[in-house]
Amino acid sequence: MRSPEAAGARAMFSHGAVFAEVAVDPDLLQIRVTRLIGAFAAGRIINPKLAESQLLGGMIWGLGFALQEEAIHDPRTGRAVNGDLAGYHVPVNADLPMIEALTVPEEDPFVNALGVKGVGEIGITGSAGAIANAVWHATGKRVRRFPVHVEDLL
Repeated sequence: MRSPEAAGARAMFSHGAVFAEVAVDPDLLQIRVTRLIGAFAAGRIINPKLAESQLLGGMIWGLGFALQEEAIHDPRTGRAVNGDLAGYHVPVNADLPMIEALTVPEEDPFVNALGVKGVGEIGITGSAGAIANAVWHATGKRVRRFPVHVEDLL
């Protein structure tokens, strides 16, 4: 168990960075993520395969958030028009040809006796921003809403 003194004096969370590469086709009005790489420090990794799977899943979830998910509301009633899973787009292998999650070795004696931290959703936190920044780098225009629409960037 972590001591209250250590918890108050130190940040003890998992952290990481995600880097994205995109291709923007202005004729087809299409954005494709060609590469997504993340590096994460999450303390001692007890099960490397499980941690990698969690991180990759989070990064794919971030891709879906950045390019595919959209909540559409009726302007008159405010209710969600697409409030079911019928139109929910889920990223598949063809949406992301190259993805990699790296774990950075980290020893943290203050977090807990084992030095472990969570990897549950750390993969998603930087993915949408990384994709938005890659779109800005490719087009010179900042992304102002998600999902990213090419017509907003032209």
